Amino acid sequence: MAKKHKLKKELGLFDVFTISTGAMFSSGFFLLPGLASHYTGPSVFLAYLVAGLLIMPAMFSIAEISTALPRSGGAYFFLDRSLGPLWGTIGGLGTYFALMFKTAFAIIGIGAYAAFFWEVPIKTIAIAATFFFMALNLVGAKKTSGLQNFFVSFLLIVLVMFVADGIYNIFFTDRIDIPSMNENFSPFLTNGFEGLIVTAGFVFVSYLGLTQIASVAEEIKNPERNIPLGMLLSLVVTGLIYFFGVLIMVAVIDPNEFATDLAPAATAVKKLFVWMPGNMGAYIMTGAAIAAFASTGNAGMLSSSRYPFAMGRDKLLPRLFASVGKKGTPVQAILITTGFIILFILILSEEGIAKLASTFQLFIFMLINFSVIVFRKSNIESYDPGYKSPLYPYMQIAGIIISIILMAYMGWLAILFTSFIFMLGFLWYKYYARVNVKREGAIFHWFALLGKYQYAELENEFMSIIKEKGLRKGDPFDQTVIRARITSAKKETDFYSLVDEISSVLSTEMHVKKEEISNEFLTLSSFESTLVIPQVSLLHAKNDGIDHPSLHIVISENGITKPVVKNGITSEDYINVFFFLVNPAEETRQQLRMMSRLIDIIERENFVDKILTLKNHRQIKEYLLHNERYITLQLLAGTHQSEMIGKQLKEIKFATDILVALVERDSKTFPPKGDTILIENDILTIIGEPRSIKQMYQKYMKV
Repeated sequence: MAKKHKLKKELGLFDVFTISTGAMFSSGFFLLPGLASHYTGPSVFLAYLVAGLLIMPAMFSIAEISTALPRSGGAYFFLDRSLGPLWGTIGGLGTYFALMFKTAFAIIGIGAYAAFFWEVPIKTIAIAATFFFMALNLVGAKKTSGLQNFFVSFLLIVLVMFVADGIYNIFFTDRIDIPSMNENFSPFLTNGFEGLIVTAGFVFVSYLGLTQIASVAEEIKNPERNIPLGMLLSLVVTGLIYFFGVLIMVAVIDPNEFATDLAPAATAVKKLFVWMPGNMGAYIMTGAAIAAFASTGNAGMLSSSRYPFAMGRDKLLPRLFASVGKKGTPVQAILITTGFIILFILILSEEGIAKLASTFQLFIFMLINFSVIVFRKSNIESYDPGYKSPLYPYMQIAGIIISIILMAYMGWLAILFTSFIFMLGFLWYKYYARVNVKREGAIFHWFALLGKYQYAELENEFMSIIKEKGLRKGDPFDQTVIRARITSAKKETDFYSLVDEISSVLSTEMHVKKEEISNEFLTLSSFESTLVIPQVSLLHAKNDGIDHPSLHIVISENGITKPVVKNGITSEDYINVFFFLVNPAEETRQQLRMMSRLIDIIERENFVDKILTLKNHRQIKEYLLHNERYITLQLLAGTHQSEMIGKQLKEIKFATDILVALVERDSKTFPPKGDTILIENDILTIIGEPRSIKQMYQKYMKV
């Protein structure tokens, strides 16, 4: 992927949490509770709990795909790569407009609450806020998330105070101005169980922001950890505050007033926060409401702008939307998104549009749950999620059913809106995008199992994503490099003789059949084109009898002729460096990650020339290790490391994640044991976690 079309990875776990949480707290807490109580009465707080449970299948599915394919575009990218560009176009345009509708509505909320303090037109404040968020997004995702962190932190502090104060006053005081639980909670289910489910569907919109984080997955550091953990933390925190916060509103507000109250949180706080002077409590809650709407608007601008960026990069929209500015942000995509949001602010005034947008998102959730099934069934080896949805496929089937049921409760107008967006996406694809794209989704790989067409380039793209993500914690790459055999090829050796010789060595070491390993080495994989590098060959094999990865490196100064097949044409290349990597059969994806790391190393400038000049095995292995994960120390008298001279290795206190992997002594390299006595001029190759390696560097190497 061209650098000008890449986004910076700047977002950490707390950023994921605040973007996801900030996208949920707005109308869901400050507007909807009273209106929702019309359908089910005092049990409305349970409806929020039910809605939180109902979104979990979509959350798990999005978390899985996001960790496998951390790319901008969220639902668009997932649907495009699973079901094909037609569904990607429909899902991308629909979700883009749905997010912009919700963002516009949230920003209008800023103006509405700000009007309590200043006598200015609501939409004037909303448009000014839109330009502010636009400027912030143009500066960079990290700056955007910094403001988001402030908004959400302030909001959570106020809401936790609200919940704590409310619980104390309801359950632990005898205040006569607060009705008893029996008065406000009876009858509990005014419309029975059906009313509770209808209400859950109504307040379901309160949780839809949870999944917005998928659209900025490309900008998240360590996505395999931070995406699922951030989403789960966000759901737990938000769900608890919704549950207890709405329960408090029910307890302290008269039921007849509550059903028509458009600001129930502000009404409730008038009976709480009595320890604050004057109307300070109301002002603080109003400030929290503005922070909530601002965080939703800010997160909405950030996430929605990534849809035209991703679709432009894939040629479903004009290519100019895929351009990235000097700050690493999609400038054109942000500008057009700002224009649409301002347009919606000017022409829309009813919150019903959020319901229409949410209906389409339910449709998208249904397709995303199906996409997980497609990806799993496609048997694409390079589909490598760092997090897998629990209870597959029952979780996904439940998610599909939930979406269908909730969509039915949204009403015919919302379904008509979804149908309109569907037709718009279909026509755009047919008359514009179709001529620009030739790819197909993973569903064609599923069809391939039935003897039908398969789109091979998809595996190449997924392989490149694995390469960008890098190794996963626990992948034994460093240990495999340290244990690697390194040999020099004889002048008369040909390629097939070399494969036979290496297969024989590995067969003896691993106690597996030589023919099985040899055949694997000679079989081209479906993603072989991603491994074509001049003068270097990376061959790989898997076998049930292998219990750990093993690497054999063969270096030939004169080069060995190897047959190469490219686009159906057979030719020959001269290879100077061969990597033979074998893995356990059940560790297919680990093998892909390790090969991807090797490719990263091989693509270094002048790799072959450099490795041919290295004098010994230690230097070659160090060249293949992560720079931040190893250090070389020579034990010289008069230096800090001289304290190790004359000691057994086990007597030296290293950090628990540090390993002395190799010792070079008198030009010979060997793996040390605990009772190995270190002597002057020994050269130690030490591997470990980056933090501990840095500490060793500061102790022994820094002057």
